[in-house]
Amino acid sequence: QVQLVESGGGLVQAGGSLRLSCVVSRSISSFDDMGWYRQAPGKQRELVASIPTRGTSNYADSVKGRFTISRDNAKNTVYLQMNSLKPEDTAVYYCNARRFIGGLNVWGQGTQVTVSS
Repeated sequence: QVQLVESGGGLVQAGGSLRLSCVVSRSISSFDDMGWYRQAPGKQRELVASIPTRGTSNYADSVKGRFTISRDNAKNTVYLQMNSLKPEDTAVYYCNARRFIGGLNVWGQGTQVTVSS
């Protein structure tokens, strides 16, 4: 059973920064793609950023230039550095791991990010 554990969320003022971490219970190199998603109250879950094992990272237009996704394969950890935070970034942020063959798709429990104006 694969487990993803997020941390690093919290309350921050607009313009501030946070770094989210997602620790995975097995090698992240065994997944084709790692991503961060978010879900605000009353809204659908949306992709924030993803980083494949091979290829380039992908970002939502709303976070380009402010957020950076990275991975440390040795630590089985994926990070999301969030700078210049805005109140509209407030949401629960979820880590996701996917393996295309076999359709494995695993979620973490989420971490709350709240940005005050």
